[in-house]
Amino acid sequence: MQSKPVILVGRKLPEAVEARLASDYDAILNADDTLYSADDLIAKSEGVDGILPCHSEHLSAEVISKLSDSVKIIANFSVGYDHVDTAAAKERGIVVTNTPDVLSDATAEIAMLLMLGAARRASEGERLVRSAAWKDWSPAFMVGTQVTGKRFGVIGMGRVGRVTASRARGFDMDVHYFNRNKLSDDLEAGATFHANVDELLANADVLSIHCPATPETTGLLNAEKIDKLPDGAVVVNTSRGAVVNDDDLIAALKSGKVAAAGLDVFNGEPLDIHPGYRELDNVFLLPHIGSATHETRDAMGYRALDNLDAFFAGKEPNDRVA
Repeated sequence: MQSKPVILVGRKLPEAVEARLASDYDAILNADDTLYSADDLIAKSEGVDGILPCHSEHLSAEVISKLSDSVKIIANFSVGYDHVDTAAAKERGIVVTNTPDVLSDATAEIAMLLMLGAARRASEGERLVRSAAWKDWSPAFMVGTQVTGKRFGVIGMGRVGRVTASRARGFDMDVHYFNRNKLSDDLEAGATFHANVDELLANADVLSIHCPATPETTGLLNAEKIDKLPDGAVVVNTSRGAVVNDDDLIAALKSGKVAAAGLDVFNGEPLDIHPGYRELDNVFLLPHIGSATHETRDAMGYRALDNLDAFFAGKEPNDRVA
């Protein structure tokens, strides 16, 4: 009887996903949900046919160069794959996949939560109620920014960006976007295309970032770009922290150039995010939970397993990125 492929799993996965994984593969599960170090990944790769990591496991070029020769595929439990050095994987002949499509709705929900939470000063208000510091009411109390009818600017009109734009239309927002390519009329759905980021920024009362982290987008939102935004804009980021220059955004939040920000992703997350964010009342902070619904996490796992199934059946995985 042919042995099952051995799969090293980076983190604890949903119960249904682990059940399917254990049924079809010789799975090395992470029951304690331990965060594996680079050395752990290298040591545990011996005799492993595939690795199923999350974005919390960093497979740098150095780590990939030291993985066991047995490793043939890295099937990510994530849409983003900036935690994997794809060039190094290609050099070693290791296939890399991700899990697109399945988390668009969940991430768009979080983008709306961040927009509203930041614009309407939700974290400040929640702290006032929870700490019993709310004493009275006045017309000047907790006044925020209304988003209804404003211009909603999207950087990166991919799957998540388009769903988020659709949700923004529910607030009668006028959608503007920058993308590498102009969308077809049906996908554009009445949104206004801008051929460069600067044009988009000038038309974004709310800026929602949905582009991947690449060398080209790292630090994209810096002081120069922030200056192009309308005064009092709201910034939302559900993509990757690397897209934002933290010092520049914090300076803009302090000056009032940016009225508020809603952030689900950070440079140095989870423990080494810029301390300046924690000191500001006009930042609504979430711990990278864009895909954190039961439905989405199950779907992400099944998508990763579909890629593994295809690969070990000798077929091309649908979501191959390297």
